[in-house]
Amino acid sequence: MTASGVGRRVTTVAAVAVLGLGGSLTAAVPAAAAPSRAGVSAAAAAEVDYATWQKDVKAVVDTATPYVQQRTTNTSGRKLAIVFDIDNTTLETHYTPWYKLPTPALKPSLQLAQYAKSRGVSVFFVTARPGIIESITEWNLKSVGYPVDGLYVRDLPDLFAEVSAYKTASRADIESDGYTIIANVGNNTTDLVGGHAERTFKLPDYNGLLD
Repeated sequence: MTASGVGRRVTTVAAVAVLGLGGSLTAAVPAAAAPSRAGVSAAAAAEVDYATWQKDVKAVVDTATPYVQQRTTNTSGRKLAIVFDIDNTTLETHYTPWYKLPTPALKPSLQLAQYAKSRGVSVFFVTARPGIIESITEWNLKSVGYPVDGLYVRDLPDLFAEVSAYKTASRADIESDGYTIIANVGNNTTDLVGGHAERTFKLPDYNGLLD
């Protein structure tokens, strides 16, 4: 795994081709914990309209924001962090044509990230995207307004590891730098299981539609 700040040269053609896959390189694993699902609707049809998705995401973020506010009161100088997944958690991958760059921000998540940053929380991203598009992924996040204190992507040997194991190890690595991860936000169970976060917030994926 690599963190943000390690430069890579990537061609636009290669980057767009991989981004067109929606970063969906996940593997199904058993759930080890029950993440928060507050406000997520029961909609699980073959396709979910954009407005419903936005409403359901906002319902979850509306529970996360007051938690961040409460958790960042009287922190006594501790290093706090929040961790986000990327595809369909912070960027609108599913609802954006593969050739459109930058991929737009998922606005409720963007507001949560910016709010957490304003409260002194470092913002990290842990994604299953491959390292070949690290540079363009970081550019995309920053260009749509996200603060980026760290970005974890999959390089060898993590490309062949279970996604949940890779993401758990990435959060453990953040903790090894002295951070307390107060919240972990994702739309897939593999984003959230494995511990190394005080709270998890599960955005809708509608039974895998928005992996």
